[in-house]
This record gives sequence, structure tokens and C-alpha cells, in this order.
Amino acid sequence: MTTLSPSTSTSAAARKRPLALFGLSLGYFMVLLDTTIVTVALPAIHTDMGGPFTSLEWVVNAYTVLFASLLLSMGALSDRYGAKRIFGGGLVLFGAASALSSAAPTLGALIVLRGILGIGGAAMTSASLTLISSLYEDPRERTKALGVFAAVSGIALAAGPVLGGLLSDGVGWRSIFIVNIPIAVLSLILLVSHARETDRNKERSLDLAGQLTATLFFLALTFALVEAGSLGWSSPFVTSAAGIAAVSLFLFAVVEARGKSPMLPVQLLRERRISAGLAAGLAVNFGLSGCLFVLTFFFQQVLGYSALLTGLAFLPLTLPMMVNPMLTSRIVNRVGVRLPLIGGFFVSAVGTALLVVASRASYWLLFVGLFLIGYGLSLTIPSLVTTVVTSSPPGQAGVVSGSLNAIRQLGAALGVAVLSLYSNGGAGAETAAATSASGVTAALLVSTFVLVGGGVMALLFIGRQPEKKQA
Repeated sequence: MTTLSPSTSTSAAARKRPLALFGLSLGYFMVLLDTTIVTVALPAIHTDMGGPFTSLEWVVNAYTVLFASLLLSMGALSDRYGAKRIFGGGLVLFGAASALSSAAPTLGALIVLRGILGIGGAAMTSASLTLISSLYEDPRERTKALGVFAAVSGIALAAGPVLGGLLSDGVGWRSIFIVNIPIAVLSLILLVSHARETDRNKERSLDLAGQLTATLFFLALTFALVEAGSLGWSSPFVTSAAGIAAVSLFLFAVVEARGKSPMLPVQLLRERRISAGLAAGLAVNFGLSGCLFVLTFFFQQVLGYSALLTGLAFLPLTLPMMVNPMLTSRIVNRVGVRLPLIGGFFVSAVGTALLVVASRASYWLLFVGLFLIGYGLSLTIPSLVTTVVTSSPPGQAGVVSGSLNAIRQLGAALGVAVLSLYSNGGAGAETAAATSASGVTAALLVSTFVLVGGGVMALLFIGRQPEKKQA
């Protein structure tokens, strides 16, 4: 019988790690790609399937809301059942839902399938960091691996609008879902063959009451904001949804305060740097996702751009977010989080303010405005993550970082819902054709104020204390 020596076993494990990391990165790339690739294809989906404008918002928000509301619970499931198992399950679900989405017969079916995609995305996102920590136990190697993993997000963000436009114009909008299938298959093969299962914590319980109230809050709030555009604010459906959201938020706070294993321990929110950081995270994604949604229809329906040209037009915004985070990390290490965090918010706000003027001018002014938004957010996001994680009590960094991801996704859903209300003239706008230059101007002004608010919050509450209070 042949016995492998420890050095041989270690060498074999070392050879497997890069391929396992590549497989995890592919899955994460697919999740992030799906958040942006769909946006540029929305006008084509509307042309093919029809339906009210609010249905197109749900194509985006069904994914975002379920993704946001399940992130923390998927982390608990990864701890209890193993991160490899949860990531693999998310991959299979994501690939299957992508295949079905490409053949969706109706807009309603597509919306449901987008929600299922959000569930799979939450599973992969929550399990991925646990798997990387298990693969790379040495802190220096883990830091390098996380750098590679983080770079994927920038690539996906930049590639999404361009690939969405290219596929929509060249093949048809259904192809934006088909592209996920080979990525999911390759990621699953690499995961199964090269990643080991993580340790299981059978004592880790799932906060079902917290999960149900959080999901109900996210769905009800988003429904109220989205459907107010067509039903009106006085509609009993809208007012009922708003009431359900308020009650659900109250119940969530009660459950989390009294629960034995809460998703979000309430005492964490008493640390003002954490609570301010979460609010700032909501502002970041409100501005980013809201602008992407509104400008997609502005470019295609007001300026007459093709889907591909629309994707290319977004490059000044997305490219800085792909290449600049590494530089931002060096800036943060040298001067701290306060300056890049606050500066990034205000630079992004200047960018959206320029877009207000540029919506009636040439693309070159749009180019400058989009670049400032992307550059500003590339300063803000890494600084924000550093702020929140370093402010976390010992042993709570995972919960806090998961909360930041969830609140950012909620901000994305709210940005799409609120800014689309303004871009389509408020209540009564039934179709995407309602998008106008004046409506886009109003939406961009709202985005500007939200980003300025994020900067003011950072100025007042973040960066005045040492980065690590705990010894």
C-alpha cells in the first residue's frame, strides 16, 4: 500500500488551491455579472414582452431583494452544513434558473426566475469567503487570494453592460442568461474536484423569525415604492405594503433583540461607525444602481443609442471601479479611511450633478460625469468596507460585513424603485416610453442629494475614532 508523505500531500493541496480559487471566482463573477448585464437589456425585454414599466423594475429588483434578504442566513447555513455544499447548491440553482430564464414565456415568469437567481447568488456569495479562508490558512496567502477574488467584482461590473449590449443587439436578450450556463458548469467542476469541505458547526442555528421578517420588510418596502409609480400613493395596495414594511421592520428589531442566535445583533448598531457605515453603504448602491437603471433608458430611448453603444457608454463609470480599488487600498493604508471615503462621496455627487447638465448636452460632458461617479465610488467602497470591518467587535466581522452587503443590495433596490419614479414622471407612468430628459434630470438630482447625504454622514460619524478600538 502506498502512503503519501506529508510533503507530498501538502504539495498536492497547494496545486489544487489555484484551481479551486478560479472556480470560486468564476461563480462570483457570474453572480456580479447578473446584477449589471440585465440592465442594458431591459428595453429589449420590454419590446419583446411588453407590460408596464414597473414590471421591468421587478426584473431587476426580484434578484436584488432576495439576494439582499438571504445573505446573512446563507452564511449561517454555510457554517452549519458546510460552505462547499452551500456554494455548490447555489451554483446548480443559479445555472438551472439561468437556463429557464432564457426560455421564460412571460414577463411574470422571468421575474420569478430572477428571484430564484437571487437565492442562488446569495448562497454563493455567503459561502465563497468561508471557502477561501479554508483553502488559504496562511494570512499572507489569503490576502493575495482575496485580492484576486475582489478584482473579479470590478471585471464583472465593467463587463456586464458591454456584454449585455453586445448579446442583446447581436443574438437577443435571452442570450444574456444562456451565457451563465457554461460558467456555472465549469465553476461546479472545479469546486467539486479541487475544493475541500469546510468544518461544520452543528450548533449554529438559523434565525428563521429574523429571516422571515427581514424578507417581508424588503419585499413590502420595494413593492410600495415600485408600484406607487403605476397605482399611485393612495392605492390601498401601496399603503398596505408600506404598513406591512413598517410592522415587519419593528418585528425584526424585536426578534433580533431577543433571539438567541440573531442574524444581526442589535447591539452592533449602537456603534455609530457601524450604523453610519451601513447607512453610507445604502447611499452608495442607491446612487450606482439607480443611475445605471435610469440612464439605460435615457441612452436608448431619448438619445437613440443601441444596446451595445449603451454598454460602451457606461465604461467611463465602470472601468475606474475595476482598476482603482487597489490604489485606494494603498491610500487607505497611508492616510486612513476618512479622506477617501468622504472625498469619494462628494466626487460622485459632482458626477451626478454634471449628468443633470449633460442630459441636455453632448456625450463628452456625460463622459466626464460618468467617470467622476465611477472614480468617486472606487474611493468610497473599499474605504467603507475597511471602516465597517475594523469597527466590528471581536468575532463579529463576518456578521457586520454580511450586513453591509445586504444593506447595499437594499440600497440598489431602492435606487431603482425611487429614481424610476422620478424618471417617468411619478404616478401613472405605465410604459418605458415615459422616460424623458426632464424625468432623468429629476432622478439624477435625487441621486446627487443621496450621495451628498452619504458624504455628510461620513464626515460627521466616520473616521473620528481610531480604526481599531479593541486591543
